[in-house]
Amino acid sequence: MRFKVALIAHDAKKKLMQNFCIAYRGILIKHEICATATTGRLVEEAAAIPLQRFHAGHLGGVQQICAEIEEGEIDLVIFLHDPMKSGKNDPNPEHIMQLCDMHNIPIATNLASAELMIKALDRGDLDWREMYK
Repeated sequence: MRFKVALIAHDAKKKLMQNFCIAYRGILIKHEICATATTGRLVEEAAAIPLQRFHAGHLGGVQQICAEIEEGEIDLVIFLHDPMKSGKNDPNPEHIMQLCDMHNIPIATNLASAELMIKALDRGDLDWREMYK
């Protein structure tokens, strides 16, 4: 099954997102990937993963992902955020987390949970999402 995975990363976590996508390219390439603009560009360059790029997070990209969450188009969100300090252009994770909770969408907010979820995706543990579609 193909699922849609959204990638978002605060500025301080973009390199970590690139490395994550390089490490798990073999899994990610099997699914539909979308990302905010800068995160998407960096992932495409580093991991050669084709993806749908939305606007920059602070210019409406996060809202575009939120709209897809509300429409039931997103199956998994990986939002690597910096809880200690966010830049002025960094998106606020609270709204996305709230939407994921409302729509029963798994969300990873750090590397440890992202690795668990991407491995679960590969094992087929998210196949239950099909009944929501």
